[in-house]
Amino acid sequence: MLMDRYEPLFFNANFKEAASTAGWVAYRGELVLKEGEIADAQGRRKPPVEVLKQAILLTAGEELKLLVGSIDELQFFPALMDKYGAEIKPGSLLVLYTVNIDNPFIYTVNGAPVVFVPMVQGMVWTELCEVLGLEKGDFKGMSAADKVVKVFEELKSHVFKYPEVAIEEALGKTNANKRENHGAI
Repeated sequence: MLMDRYEPLFFNANFKEAASTAGWVAYRGELVLKEGEIADAQGRRKPPVEVLKQAILLTAGEELKLLVGSIDELQFFPALMDKYGAEIKPGSLLVLYTVNIDNPFIYTVNGAPVVFVPMVQGMVWTELCEVLGLEKGDFKGMSAADKVVKVFEELKSHVFKYPEVAIEEALGKTNANKRENHGAI
């Protein structure tokens, strides 16, 4: 199964579990985009250089259904494509909240739209549910994996009204924004 092949790229995992739909598996946590260098003779690695933060991943057998998360720089998109691009096909849905872009846009990969949305602070799950108009009550009694399936089903019918932009053009228009974290000091 595709999710099992991705497992070595899991980092700070919240959960990986099967949904009630047979063959569907959901994951939330972080996904490695660029591994850390090898640290010792046993082949152990240092922490990853870059991760897809707050990742939401849904697979059905060998199909990548949903990939959502946050990247600090649009420049890390090629690394994401190196790791996960081969499984992106028509019917896959990708939403990437990106810190260093000013305007949202859509870029098509292998017939699947990749939606880029600017976000310097906030939680991916919360932002996505807000865009889809989902509230806590919509998930009542669902397992963690079934909540991800629910988001995928809602996202399939959602239309993002953003311009189509070539990734090369977008890479030339990034800004210097950094992720804003708030909390206890």
